[in-house]
Amino acid sequence: MEQSGSFNQTAIRRIKKNPLGIASFGLIVLAALITIFTYAFSADKVADANQQNVILAHKPMGYKQLLLEVPLENYTKTNSGKDFFLGKQVETEQIAINSFQFDKDSIAYIPYLGEGLSGEVTEISLKEWTNKGISKDEIENKFIFEKTFLFGTDSYGRDFYSRLIIGTRISFLIGFIAVFISLVVGIPMGAIAGYYRGKIDDMIMWLINVVWSIPTLLLVIAITLALGKGFWQIFVAVGLTMWVEVARVVRGQFISYREKEFVEAARALGFSNMRIIFKEILPNILAPVIVISAANFAAAILVESGLSFLGIGAQPPTPSWGNLIKENYSHIIIGEAHLALFPGIAILLLVLAFNVFGNVLRDAFDVK
Repeated sequence: MEQSGSFNQTAIRRIKKNPLGIASFGLIVLAALITIFTYAFSADKVADANQQNVILAHKPMGYKQLLLEVPLENYTKTNSGKDFFLGKQVETEQIAINSFQFDKDSIAYIPYLGEGLSGEVTEISLKEWTNKGISKDEIENKFIFEKTFLFGTDSYGRDFYSRLIIGTRISFLIGFIAVFISLVVGIPMGAIAGYYRGKIDDMIMWLINVVWSIPTLLLVIAITLALGKGFWQIFVAVGLTMWVEVARVVRGQFISYREKEFVEAARALGFSNMRIIFKEILPNILAPVIVISAANFAAAILVESGLSFLGIGAQPPTPSWGNLIKENYSHIIIGEAHLALFPGIAILLLVLAFNVFGNVLRDAFDVK
């Protein structure tokens, strides 16, 4: 145990000395925090950042607009824990305005209709707010405000920065859940094949080779069509295609460890095969499993992005980096290239971070 602890400490010191490793790990941690606390980072607190205002479509980065929010029938003053993690339903109507003025029983405002365009003066009764327990001071402080659209808006007038942030959740979760499924399936399959060998090994290797021979994207598409389009279906589909890499690595490690002296000693002491597999051998092969998991994490993000671009991944209005590119790639030729480039850059950075960190882990855990 001391040697194991000393080896792990040495590996951690090697990682700390690698600037690229630290930077990539920091980016992964940031993506994880955004995934958990998505709506704390998002400017639009509505679920999927789906607050639409068509008048504000195709606005440039940094655009600022005065907004008036009118509460709808389902408006609630308090936010629940579910709202914090999953976003609120659309509870207000957002009206873009140029100016406003409070009268005795109403608000008079001039609506914004486009650059250099204004509508006629419109009045709306204060009862729209006061009937829902909102005071006049709260109206002026919370329901009339200037909003900055950091990355501009899309073709539906939605805040693109918020859509991009929420898209992180899909891309990160697909990697996490797909890797989890691949480990749950791949580790037992590889361990049993490598430890028992013989006909069991032949059968499992036949299955691995069959799955391995099918192109990943085609297999994912087939599983997705069988399970149906949707949020969770794509997670399961990607996970069920990635277990073969884990199984092959685990099998190879078990074949090399099954004849080691400590395994022979465990057999001599009468330990069961399951104990030898999961308590004696498995802890010693976690390093290569961690490395392959990091690579699979990056691969899962790329597969999900490709599927969403093809329209069989996460379904609108749920944003993912892949379907954000699909929705906006045609905007490149009309001067709004950032709507397609920013999701692409986000995919590139996160995939690069996992690949770099996987290489750093490989070097750190290399006993040579």
